[in-house]
Amino acid sequence: MNGQIPVFLVEGKSLAEAWEKSLVKVYHHGCTIKTEYDKPEDPPSKDCSMTIVVNDPFAEPMIHMDFPGGLEDLQEYVLEVLDGIKDHCVRDAADDPNDTRWEYTYHQRLFEYTVPGVEKPFDQIEMIAEKLAKAPHSRRAQAITWKVWEDPFCYDPACLQSIWCRLLPNADDELTLNTNVRFRSNDAYKAAFMNMFALVMLQQRIAQRIEALADRPIKIGRYVHQADSYHIYGSYFEEVEGRFMNALNTRCFSERTMHYSVVKSMMEAAVPGILEKAKKMGR
Repeated sequence: MNGQIPVFLVEGKSLAEAWEKSLVKVYHHGCTIKTEYDKPEDPPSKDCSMTIVVNDPFAEPMIHMDFPGGLEDLQEYVLEVLDGIKDHCVRDAADDPNDTRWEYTYHQRLFEYTVPGVEKPFDQIEMIAEKLAKAPHSRRAQAITWKVWEDPFCYDPACLQSIWCRLLPNADDELTLNTNVRFRSNDAYKAAFMNMFALVMLQQRIAQRIEALADRPIKIGRYVHQADSYHIYGSYFEEVEGRFMNALNTRCFSERTMHYSVVKSMMEAAVPGILEKAKKMGR
């Protein structure tokens, strides 16, 4: 070891392809390092700094079958990030210091970012859309999650740090929304695919909002996912090897993936049950 965390770039046309390449890269070439969540018997994690480029975020096949979780879990996470179905699970430390519920949700930080002493929360996603509707070339259209007065001191601070968007015309002079997201820490195996899928859906929602404000079509451009620490926990190695890596050796890419268009209606049919379950959480 030379004391340097490796830096990798992977690229794929679809979300499923890009995520698969990223996991293979960190598994085979990441450095070994301990984490603050390790148990004494856990081996060190595989880690790197990673940039994942998805050239066509809605290209099929969009879904990788070997991400941990099922289609209903994926739909639930999209609703959590985009619609805030679990914002009520965030703890209220001001009124109850012993409240042990979640520290944050991404929806709350992006759509209702609060600052001490400021009465009204900031809807940063609406601010991105308004900015780009007025100035498509702006470099200032971003949303952040980090609260410097709070996050450095809590047990489980926000991993997603920022979302940055910019419009650029394509060859047909159609404005195209390019999106970068940055994570300080990202669980490559058990979280990254769901993170990416939900944030691509957010990219689409931002494009639709800009479209409404600017009264002109907005295309979906490339999605770039950056993680300062992109890691596979040592405690997951057996599962990664038995499930994900084994699939690479025994199934072709089309057998490891599925088309979102095929399962979209099934995922949407699960929404009422997901909403009912979410209402009961955090009570």
